[in-house]
Amino acid sequence: MKTFAFLNNKGGVGKTTLVYHLAWMLAQRSVAVLAVDFDPQANLTAMFLDDDRLEALWSDGEHRDTVYGALRPLIEGEGDIVAPHVEPISERMGLLVGDLALSLVEDELSAQWPDCLDRKPRAFRVMSALWRLLEQAAAETEAQIVLIDVGPNLGALNRAAMLCAHHVVLPLAPDLFSLQGLKNLGPTLRRWRHEWRDRKDRRPPEVRFSLPPGDMTPAGYVVMQHAVRLDRPVRAYDRWMARIPTVYREAMLDEPAAIIPDPDPQRLALLKHYRSLMPMAQEARKPMFMLKPADGAIGAHVEAVRSCYEDFLHLARVIGAIAGIEVT
Repeated sequence: MKTFAFLNNKGGVGKTTLVYHLAWMLAQRSVAVLAVDFDPQANLTAMFLDDDRLEALWSDGEHRDTVYGALRPLIEGEGDIVAPHVEPISERMGLLVGDLALSLVEDELSAQWPDCLDRKPRAFRVMSALWRLLEQAAAETEAQIVLIDVGPNLGALNRAAMLCAHHVVLPLAPDLFSLQGLKNLGPTLRRWRHEWRDRKDRRPPEVRFSLPPGDMTPAGYVVMQHAVRLDRPVRAYDRWMARIPTVYREAMLDEPAAIIPDPDPQRLALLKHYRSLMPMAQEARKPMFMLKPADGAIGAHVEAVRSCYEDFLHLARVIGAIAGIEVT
């Protein structure tokens, strides 16, 4: 089981849409996948589930079948985490259901982080809680790849979520904001990695439960939603795209940017703006690349659906290769 976290500290770059479509593509290609919604906004969950199912999951006062419900006994001091509910999405895909109440664990995660340095067992229990939920859910579903969606920030909740990641994928928009975000993300992830290793070295003997890997190895970046004219990005975005490889290497890999091949091997995919496909897919409650004429995908949309399918199949194969899994 390999875990991939998708992170950008700027919202609106299409991160959740990317996770949603990649999960569906992997499942379609017979890869067992677990989608994990660790974003308190729960947008990934809302993409997968209709309003009736969301109301059933969230109206229960204890939210038993959400991520927060599984964490609640530990956070409230009543015990440890409970077995997480995995919402079945398809034969090869399950979902750890997000919850707006997840933001309530932020303070506890922040408070327990320094206590790990004092070798307090509860601190390790709290800091490992998200990982242990994910691990149990992946074992239950026999997931080969776990895709983790997190919020657009660098707070305590995201730090705990990122500790669960073997690999980190950066969805980027070709603009100034994404470049500035990269300069924040790289040093922060390196600091979290170093600090977690220091804490793991201080683990007391009574802490025998599983702890998160904290690898956070940069897997590469995905450029999202660029406009296209004659199969080339329009000039307004081209200058930002040209700067991404250098900034990525300096910020994320902490290495000087020498001569960079074209295409950049760190660029996992270049996903076009599929224009009217996304609203059509939201109405049909399915991925863009699964749209049919009955959903309104006719005329020029047919070619757009085919192109979208090829783009996400390519990305699924790249992610599979990083995880050591052949995606056929």
